[in-house]
Amino acid sequence: MTFQSVITMKEGVHHILLTGRVDSATAGEFEQTLKNLFDTEGSKVILNFAGLNYISSAGLRVVLMAAKRAKQNQGRLVLCGLLPHVREVFEISGFLKILEVIGDCEQALSLLKA
Repeated sequence: MTFQSVITMKEGVHHILLTGRVDSATAGEFEQTLKNLFDTEGSKVILNFAGLNYISSAGLRVVLMAAKRAKQNQGRLVLCGLLPHVREVFEISGFLKILEVIGDCEQALSLLKA
């Protein structure tokens, strides 16, 4: 399975649905997806992992870079919909302690609108 992303805008928040796998072969495409989202100060982005079956350290690096760009530009990045085995990767890496992760994407949207 390959990587795919679909970006929609809802109530001023970019919502990115991720599907497939993010590994060393697809991390570049994932990075391109996120590249310009935080160019505007105060951008708000939800990364929806509900369809993502696998993420490698290369994918984690992309998420971390996006979180740093969001912070630099007074934006906000929230992750949601992590499947248990994907969530475990984030937990083992320590990323759950430094990233905003919400179980439900509707709750993430409410959080970013507040």
